Amino acid sequence: MNRPRCLLLGALLTTLLATGCATVNDGAGDRDTAQAGPAQRAGGGGCRALDGDQELVLNLAQDMVDAGRFHAALANLERLPAALPEVRLRKARILRILGRPQAEELYRGLLDSCLKAEGYHGLGQLAAAHRRYRESAGYLRRAVELAPANPAIRNDLGVVYLHLRQLPQARFELMTAMELDEGDRQAIENLLALLIYEGRWQQAGELAHGQGLTADRFREAEQRARRLRDEDARSDRSGGRAAGGAARPAASGMPPLPAGDEAAARELPPGSDGGGSVGGP
Repeated sequence: MNRPRCLLLGALLTTLLATGCATVNDGAGDRDTAQAGPAQRAGGGGCRALDGDQELVLNLAQDMVDAGRFHAALANLERLPAALPEVRLRKARILRILGRPQAEELYRGLLDSCLKAEGYHGLGQLAAAHRRYRESAGYLRRAVELAPANPAIRNDLGVVYLHLRQLPQARFELMTAMELDEGDRQAIENLLALLIYEGRWQQAGELAHGQGLTADRFREAEQRARRLRDEDARSDRSGGRAAGGAARPAASGMPPLPAGDEAAARELPPGSDGGGSVGGP
């Protein structure tokens, strides 16, 4: 990240912290820690090193996943010993993407392994995908305890907190993910959606400009914020409960989107590169 952009982001984060930052596909995060080697993952606990042939098969399977060939990747993983935690993690991730129920058992099997944090992370992702956000938050908080410097886990916890309308906690987790990985477009765009949801158009515009987001990316974040507001309206009509069983905030009626600030925030550089994919609200 260049120095001017870094300074702008730092100033924005300082503003957010000063305005109440305490301790956003509708499932949390598409990212995973599966691509990192066992020794590189926080919370990995020292998994036994794989031999050269096993690493080769894992890398081949990952190439297939990157190309969207999930069934082929799963078939290749069957060539490896099923007891290896790394293999179980890769299988669980693919089965989760494919919506197969076997993913949960594999993630639970990691809870007594060297990949315990990844097990809790996966269980949190599964729960979020089924809109069980309170349950998801519990799993993800445990994963954060085991791997506090893992930006993917912090991002997903921030998304879940947003769905629970625990907004200060959501800001804290998303900002943590951004600072841990300055190239993390997912956390940046999730935070952008949160700022728009809160009606903080000036800060949303500053974040978008500072990170070089395109107008299309900004509109996508705005659409996610509007979906959350629509969800709020439905919950108000049905008794004031938000998604996942969370109580709606006391100030349920968010301020209307101010046309002037909204228009100014949308004035983004047309040539900016948004990059990356977003898993958010």
